[in-house]
Amino acid sequence: MYIEIKDLDFKYQNAKEHTIKGFCLSVHQGEIISILGSSGCGKSTILRLIAGLEVPSSGSIVINGKVMANHNRFEKPENRGIGMVFQDYALFPHMTVADNIKFGLRKMSRNEKLNRLNDLLELVGLSGYEKRFPYELSGGQQQRVALARALAPNPSLIMFDEPFSNLDANIQQKIRDELRDILKRTGITSIFVTHDQKDALALADRVVSMREGCVTKVGKPEEVINTNFNDVRFISN
Repeated sequence: MYIEIKDLDFKYQNAKEHTIKGFCLSVHQGEIISILGSSGCGKSTILRLIAGLEVPSSGSIVINGKVMANHNRFEKPENRGIGMVFQDYALFPHMTVADNIKFGLRKMSRNEKLNRLNDLLELVGLSGYEKRFPYELSGGQQQRVALARALAPNPSLIMFDEPFSNLDANIQQKIRDELRDILKRTGITSIFVTHDQKDALALADRVVSMREGCVTKVGKPEEVINTNFNDVRFISN
C-alpha cells in the first residue's frame, strides 16, 4: 500500500473527548479517496494529521514506505512532500498566476521553473493566464491555479479540504470532472474531504464515511452513498 494509517487517535488540547478514534485507512498509489461526513466529524482533522499540522496521540502514518508519525517519530510538515489545496485556495493576491505556481519551486533553476510552469498551465487549462492576478480569475480558475501550485513540486500526495464549497452550483460538476481528469492524468495519490455526496460520487475511487471521529464504512462510492437522494448534502450510515 502507498499510504497506511493505523489506529490513529487524536484529541485537541482542553477537549474532553478524542476527535479521532482508531482511524485506519490503506490507499493505493494513484487512488482518489474521499473522506465524507457531516461538520464536526473529524474529517478535516485527518488531513491535518496526515499533513503534520497536528501530532497524533497514538497510531501511525506511513506514506510511500516512509514513517511520518508513530510512537517515536514525527516528520515535520515541510519534509512530508504533501501538497494542500485549501477551501479558500489561499492564493497570494499580490502575485500573478505564474508566481503563485512557481512559489514552491525554489530549488529549481530558472529554466526548470519555466518549463514546469508551462507544463502545469497546459495541464490545468490556463495557458495564457500566467500574467493575470487572482482577482482577475473566476472561482474555478482560481481553484485550478491552487491545484497547479500544489502539483508543482511533485508531491507524494495531494489533499483537498472541501474543494468545491466556494464554487457556484452550476459549475461544480464541470470542475469536478476536470479535477478528476487532471488527477488521473498525473497519477498522483489524492485525498479530499467533503460533506457533499455529489462530490464524492463524481470524483472518488473510494469513499471513507466518518461519524464522530470514527470510520463507519469504506468502499466504492456507490457502495457507501445512498444515490437516491434529492439535494441531500450528507446522510449518516
